[in-house]
This record gives sequence, structure tokens and C-alpha cells, in this order.
Amino acid sequence: MSKNVLILPGDGIGPEIVTEAVKVLNVINDKLSLDLDFVDGLVGGAAYDVHGTPLPDETMEKAHAADAILLGAVGGPKWDNLENRDHRPEKGLLGLRSGLELFGNLRPAILYPQLADASSLKPEVVSGLDILIVRELTGGIYFGQPRGIRMLENGEREGYNTYVYSESEIRRIAKVAFESAQKRNKKLCSVDKANVLEVTVLWREILEEMSKDYPDVELSHMYVDNAAMQLVRAPKQFDVMVTGNMFGDILSDAAAMLTGSIGMLPSASLNQSNKGMYEPCHGSAPDIAGKGLANPLATILSAAMMLRYSLEESKAADEIEAAVSRVLDQGLRTADIMSEGMQQVSTAEMGDAVVAQLTEA
Repeated sequence: MSKNVLILPGDGIGPEIVTEAVKVLNVINDKLSLDLDFVDGLVGGAAYDVHGTPLPDETMEKAHAADAILLGAVGGPKWDNLENRDHRPEKGLLGLRSGLELFGNLRPAILYPQLADASSLKPEVVSGLDILIVRELTGGIYFGQPRGIRMLENGEREGYNTYVYSESEIRRIAKVAFESAQKRNKKLCSVDKANVLEVTVLWREILEEMSKDYPDVELSHMYVDNAAMQLVRAPKQFDVMVTGNMFGDILSDAAAMLTGSIGMLPSASLNQSNKGMYEPCHGSAPDIAGKGLANPLATILSAAMMLRYSLEESKAADEIEAAVSRVLDQGLRTADIMSEGMQQVSTAEMGDAVVAQLTEA
């Protein structure tokens, strides 16, 4: 039975990097007879330009029908000043996450040994780094109501947002984190701000309660400001980290730089049945769009995660990840991970190199 994959290139460098990932998927599809069918759709600014909305009904229908979704990136200065905030590209992304109930965001931060010199930290600090950040994705301050900008009686404007988590939201993301830790080194660090925010007091209480059901997992807690510091001081102390939407957004980008470039970081956003949307952790990078400078490896690795988590094709995922490693062994680098003595290649050339490795293996 064929598996339906929705391809959403999006904006900025999105179409370039997704092109390379699809190129890789086509090769592994033929090589291993995976029976994947690809369907294209519009989201973000590209969708607004055509349909007047960043998330057309047609795209949402395709997303519900798909077994998995591969996304490039959304957003760019072209749409930053749209008067109606609901028309901004990012609303398309948030709409997909909430509409598909993609509450569990998995962001691995793995340092390939070939890129130790590309990290912003000393090689001895980051060598062997392998962290998984589990981020709650459909709740918290990004979705909380009420929100807005209002005029006070004194004529001053005031912006306000609501940070809220229900017990059920906390429990379901904690379950993902505990189970992920069980499959790794059985260490889970929950990141909160329980000394200031009542929301995370509840978060911590629930994590403690649930830890009794996972006696093999060592649970610890850390305030988010300390966690940010520890990520750049001694990142290898972490195995799995779990946190809310806003803190996870920030910490996962910080962890990205430990790996040499955010262009190396894939991600998975899953619902309770493991249907997911897969995307690189970086943004649309409009300043380099169309120049062949973007690193497609995070998107290619996101495609590998898609094969593993949603499509149950672990062998195909393993082959793609091994091909990426061999390409790095060859000394091929896009601009963001370039170092002395290496060979700089374009976006398409990097994709071609991964394809070549898959074909030859």
C-alpha cells in the first residue's frame, strides 16, 4: 500500500532545500521499493501570494490525508508588514501544528565528528554531543488566549500574552520525553522556570508524579536560564531535555550552534499516532535564497526522520544518515559549515553528493 507524503516547500530557501531532500527521497524510494507518493502544496507566504491566506483549505485537506509532511520554511521580509497578522506566513505553520495536533517536537542536536571544528565551542567540549530536545509545540504562550495589543485608559499601548498549560498537555509531552529517554541513556532533564512562573510549578509537579511510572529514567529539573548557560558550558551532561513551547524554541536553536550550524538540525513534530511534519530547524533565510548557499542537510536528515518515525522505514532512514556522514567524510561543505581544507559546494551539489552515496552503497 502506497504512503502519501505532502511536500510543502514554503518560502525563502525552502524550495531549494526541499528540492534536494525530494531528490534523495526519490532515490531511496526506488532503491528500496518504498512505494512513496509525493503530493505538492502551498503554505506560508507562497500560499498567501496565490490564495490570500498562508494556509489554504486545500493544503489543510492534503495535510490531513497525508501519512507524513515534509516542510521547507516559511516567512520573509516580503510579508513582515502585512496589516492582518493572521495573513503572515508563520500563521500557516502554526495552523498546521494545531490543526494536526502535532504537539510533540523532537529536535536532535548531534555533532558529526567531521564538523567538530565548525562548532562555536571547543572540540573537546562538544565532541560526541548527542542531545534530544523534546519541545511541547501546540500550547504555552504561543497559543494562549487572551492575547493582543490594547490601549489603556492613560493612552498607552500594552501588549499581552497568556502562558497556560493544562495537565493533559503536560502529561502527553512528558510521556513522549520519558519514552524517548528510555530508548537512549535514560536521563531526562525537565526545563522550567518554577521559581517565577506558576505554569511551570504545575509542570514540575506533574513530571515528578509521572517519574514514578518510569523508574529506569533519572529525572532532573533545571531553570531555563541555567539550562541555557549549561548548554554552552557543558552540553554533554544532557541526554533528553523536555520543556514548553517558548523555552524549547530558544534552547533548541542554541543547541543547534553546538553542532556547527543550524543547517545541520532536523526536527519532527508528531501527534499521538506518530503522524508528523518534518522540517529543518532553521528559518527561511531570505538573504541567501536563490544563491545556492543554503545547506540542505537538515532537510535531508528531516526526511530521514520522517521515514523512521511516521513511515516505519528505519532501513531507509539509516541509509540516508550514513550517506550524509560519508559526504562529510569526503570534505564537502556548504558555506555555513565550511572550514579550512574543505571543498565548498552549492546546495544542489550537496544534494547530488548524498544521492551519489546512496546510489553507490
